[in-house]
Amino acid sequence: MRASRLLAMLLVLQTRNRMTTRELAERLEVSQRTVLRDVEALSAAGVPVYAERGRRGGIVLLPGSRLNASQLEPAEMEALSLAGLDSAQREELGLAAAHEMATHKIAARQATVAASKPGLADLVIVDNASWLSAAGQATDVAALALDLRGGNRLRVWYRHSGNRQAAGMVVDPYGLASKAGRWYLVADREQEPRLFNLDRLENYVVLPDAAKTRAGQDLRTVWADLRQRTETLGPVVLHARLRANRLDLAGRILGSRLINTGPASRGWCPAEISYPDVESVRQLLQFGDHIEVLSPPEARRRFYELASGIAQRHRPE
Repeated sequence: MRASRLLAMLLVLQTRNRMTTRELAERLEVSQRTVLRDVEALSAAGVPVYAERGRRGGIVLLPGSRLNASQLEPAEMEALSLAGLDSAQREELGLAAAHEMATHKIAARQATVAASKPGLADLVIVDNASWLSAAGQATDVAALALDLRGGNRLRVWYRHSGNRQAAGMVVDPYGLASKAGRWYLVADREQEPRLFNLDRLENYVVLPDAAKTRAGQDLRTVWADLRQRTETLGPVVLHARLRANRLDLAGRILGSRLINTGPASRGWCPAEISYPDVESVRQLLQFGDHIEVLSPPEARRRFYELASGIAQRHRPE
């Protein structure tokens, strides 16, 4: 994400003061155009970094205002390396105080920034919690993160969605992931990657033997694999019509599953929705009378059955 990339750019430039746009792009694994946009953003925020044109030009950071990483404590460095977390998530990880101290140190080094110019931190707020989200999970995230540092296997008691009781199992953890305000344990179970929502992780015990993770895999590669599996479009394409004034809502709820929409006619828009199976049509019930499932026939039939059951249970006495 951009916040961590901006910090990475500053840390890279502090070692050399001057680098070409191409060198920075390769180091940060972004395009040269992205590097130039980031430089403009840092400069606008008062950081003395600029682009020098010409044969010997490049991206230059004035030495007098470099971030001196040696002045940061290990916990402060960790807090900055997790730049995408908001204040509530840093509190859950026990990094709130370290992050505050680190930001104070950075502010003290920015002596060249005009007092009247706000910095990026004054202009941007990060809140990863979803709207109307419930209270946090029972699992102590900071304690679990500390236990994961040991690299050992875990026995967890986890309640799968729809089940009333938790089941015990042994997992090989890679780490923690924060997604849309929720924390997940990323781990292998019997050499298969799994996500465990901490809302439903009732208890865990650290085992004495080392985690047996798959060779060549780490937290980021496993997370990328799990995310791709979750977000891959399914083989069932539903054709429906949506009220035109509900298209924005559909985009928020369905995300990438809403693969196509057409022009409105008499207040309705045609829409195509991708699902892994017909049963997933349940999700569309929340649109009430603002949607009509047209095809395939089995999806329309299943939607009718579900809606009829709801209507029957709510029949007036």
